[in-house]
Amino acid sequence: MSKTDIVILAAGKGTRMQSSLPKVLHPLAGTPMLGHVIAAADTVTNSQKIIVTGHAAERVEKTFAAAEAVFVQQTEQLGTAHAVEMALPYLRKDAKVLILYGDVPLIKADTIAKMLGAVTDQSISLLTISLDDPMGYGRIVRNTDGEIESIIEQKDASADQLTIKEINTGVLALGAGQLCAWLPQVDNNNAQGEFYLTDLIALARSNGFSVNSIQPTSATEVEGVNNRIQLSQLERAYQLELAEALMLSGTSLADPNRFDQRGTLSAGTDNYIDINCVFAGTVTIGSNVTIGPNCQIINSTIGDGVEIKANSHIEQAVIGDRAIIGPFARLRPGTELGSDTKVGNFVETKKAVVGNGSKINHLSYVGDAELGENVNVGAGTITCNYDGVNKHKTIMGNGVFIGSNSTLIAPIKIANEGFVAAGSTVNQDVSADTLAVSRAKQRNISGWKRPTKKES
Repeated sequence: MSKTDIVILAAGKGTRMQSSLPKVLHPLAGTPMLGHVIAAADTVTNSQKIIVTGHAAERVEKTFAAAEAVFVQQTEQLGTAHAVEMALPYLRKDAKVLILYGDVPLIKADTIAKMLGAVTDQSISLLTISLDDPMGYGRIVRNTDGEIESIIEQKDASADQLTIKEINTGVLALGAGQLCAWLPQVDNNNAQGEFYLTDLIALARSNGFSVNSIQPTSATEVEGVNNRIQLSQLERAYQLELAEALMLSGTSLADPNRFDQRGTLSAGTDNYIDINCVFAGTVTIGSNVTIGPNCQIINSTIGDGVEIKANSHIEQAVIGDRAIIGPFARLRPGTELGSDTKVGNFVETKKAVVGNGSKINHLSYVGDAELGENVNVGAGTITCNYDGVNKHKTIMGNGVFIGSNSTLIAPIKIANEGFVAAGSTVNQDVSADTLAVSRAKQRNISGWKRPTKKES
């Protein structure tokens, strides 16, 4: 059985979430819960995914249209065995079948591999875990030899069975032939009147199969989500795992409990990240980087020795080595900063390519621009890149100096060593080594009287 069919149950409404959004689409670390499960399933080679949808099926299927999965619908919610039954026509007869859940998002690839490895012609595998508080879970019933005999749901359990600490996670692997043979034998003679997938364990034992118990690496792998409280708790537990992995790789965190990774984050060594920083999408950080508090970095690459000061927002940008950003800087998509650059407080950039050693220190907007090396942009400078219909580019050569409170009306080119005097509005190209001045003539009026407040 070298093939694997992975059935993912994602039909539930999630009433306790109190939301119009299907439960499996609620995000964990920036990704819908079902997305985490699909990513884990995709680690299995020679496999196909069969996703069973139900509530808001069209919305779920549209969200994961690119998942290369077979979608089948469970129109009536009659239990987990009934949900799996919807997938039976799509199973390959010589495959192993792994059953996962769209609201149990953190199953690991290693655990999946162990589950599949424990399936043989005479055995199935079941993911179990012992909990100090097993309330709400089905209990694992073992015989005197320690072998798994069955699973009893809590509502059907006796007082003695309720004392059992080992619980069923619901994750199960077995041969497609066995699943197709046993599933029709499952009945709904229980307190809920539902068709329980857990009944397969007793059926397996009665057919002479052994049940191999596999343990997850941590409880977070098997924790399901039924409400927003559980989702937030799982979010923090997962974030702490990510934070610990980052610290072990050579980055210091001011407080691991105030760190959020919502995507993929790779980092070098000897970095320091302060509190309340959020990393989303794909982010790469070099070495010896310092990131101040309350920063958000999205789909960006940060070079070595960079300093990002507090409250800065960076999105789809590339930051060169030893750049200094912020505080309160906003780097919008398309920003590329060379090495030894500075983008200071209350500066916004967009589609701006900034050469090595150049500075935009404060209170400026630079968009659709190309800056050469060692350019200095004074405070209050604005590149006027939009004429109401089209965007235009501003180009500054090497060594250009832009005085404070200048307005550069694109399209415009300022050649090497060009100089724009403070307070100028410039709408024509500036030649190399040339000073551009555009100001209204100043008048000083002697004997001028200040306005006085009129008596009421």
